[in-house]
Amino acid sequence: MKKVLFSLLGILFFIGTAQAQDDAVKLSKSAGKALAAYNQDPAGNGSKLVEAKTKIDQALQTPEAQALASAWLIKGDVYSTRIQNEMAMQQVNPNAKLTDDNDALEAFNAYKTAYEKPEAKKYEKEQAIDGIVAVQPLVINVGVGKYTAKEYEKAFFAFKASLEAHEILKASKKKSVLDDPKEYTDQVFFTGLLASLAKRCNDAVTFYEMLYNKGTDSVAVYEGLYNCKVELKDEAGALKILQEGRKKFPEEGSLLFAEINYYISKGRLNELTGSLEQAIKKEPGNASLYRALGDVYNNLFTALLEDSTQTKEKKGPKMKEYADLAKTNFKIAIEKEPNNVDFNYSLGALLYNETNLIAQEMNATSFSTAAGQKRYQELKIEMLKDVDEALKYFQKAESIDPNDTSILAALIQAYGRKEEDELYLVFKKRLDVVKGGGKNASSYFKN
Repeated sequence: MKKVLFSLLGILFFIGTAQAQDDAVKLSKSAGKALAAYNQDPAGNGSKLVEAKTKIDQALQTPEAQALASAWLIKGDVYSTRIQNEMAMQQVNPNAKLTDDNDALEAFNAYKTAYEKPEAKKYEKEQAIDGIVAVQPLVINVGVGKYTAKEYEKAFFAFKASLEAHEILKASKKKSVLDDPKEYTDQVFFTGLLASLAKRCNDAVTFYEMLYNKGTDSVAVYEGLYNCKVELKDEAGALKILQEGRKKFPEEGSLLFAEINYYISKGRLNELTGSLEQAIKKEPGNASLYRALGDVYNNLFTALLEDSTQTKEKKGPKMKEYADLAKTNFKIAIEKEPNNVDFNYSLGALLYNETNLIAQEMNATSFSTAAGQKRYQELKIEMLKDVDEALKYFQKAESIDPNDTSILAALIQAYGRKEEDELYLVFKKRLDVVKGGGKNASSYFKN
């Protein structure tokens, strides 16, 4: 009895499976017939295209239809027809919107699936290739539209599909819109660029490296590849690309500035000076470059100042050199942008830090002799003169931004060193206002 029941269940399962397969085939064929009816009379049978889409979408929800190359071909034809109609409408009315997100990509993927089915018949593969020929330019057009709308990920998938289409057509000895080598190279680059804009650096690297490995002459490829490798934390790979790019394109500003940023991030100050000097030659009007170079020399000065392994006599000449170079570059930056608060504060801070050296020598000077007392007074006069020089830039900075705590603190220190108690208290109160969450209504010094 059990054997009989199991036999009956097996028969029912077979009948059910066969029925499902039959229904899926019928549904996809019905979609094909609806599309044919539409093509016979597009104006009179508009609803047939809607019917075709509904039925093929339903059919392809089943494993049975998914296994059929013919079903995927019908989907490709339905979606290709829809996108061709809508793009034709956009020729008449540029403001016309596409009904769905990307019918061109849906059509291509359907044709590609049909083409790749191992059981697809020869004529089905040929139909798939013909469909890809028709839909490839449409995929590119949609991708351009997605890029314009700043939908970078969708644009990337469209451009990626256009390259996949090219490879299929090339293998089939069919004409591709990317047959021209320059058109193809441009499409590969823009696909990588779109991937990077979409924050898909793993994908971007794939396309950039296609061009890099062929020995590209495009600095943009090196820049894109470097930026993505940085994003992916591939420091060794990024540095390799940067060094190769700087050697290959020594005059290109984009890689030069990438190198500057790299050196800044690594604190490689001695190497940074050369890159910044080269950048200044390219952009002599760029005040920020002079400020950056001033910062580098200022940092080198500070590093030597804090270096306890060298004697004052040994490091003194180099410290003076770095300080003078920093001042020179800060002053040029201020000449170009007189009202830049950061430039003025930076120069003031450097000048004030130099007075600390004089203060240290004053503290070490002995009062036990007349010569020592005389030397102390000479140093004090020199120090106060330098404090006044620093104050000019602190005052200018305060006139631009009266609520910057660093500027207010610098003014407090400077007036404290000058023993000008009244102004010391003025700026202490102004700093307390800002620290308490308030704002000074206006600057103390006038610009």
